[in-house]
Amino acid sequence: MHVIGFIIFGLIVGLIARALMPGRQPMGFILTAILGMAGSFVGSYIGGMIHGQGDMVTTDPYNWIGALLGSLVLLFLYGMFAKRSTTV
Repeated sequence: MHVIGFIIFGLIVGLIARALMPGRQPMGFILTAILGMAGSFVGSYIGGMIHGQGDMVTTDPYNWIGALLGSLVLLFLYGMFAKRSTTV
């Protein structure tokens, strides 16, 4: 059940990050969930370390903010390095 909760948390964080990031991000739900999970893993761990906790508790607001910031950074990097097709 913990894995399913982490996937759902990652999808929610990824959707919020995509809504906050300006511009168009051409990615589906699976890539959004992966983006959110990776961002939440990195961001919530860093947020927990700043706040003084070493674990990733998803109910802590510091971890939510860290997960969103981590996802926004990953989404920005994805936008920079992803190939964009310019077919006219």
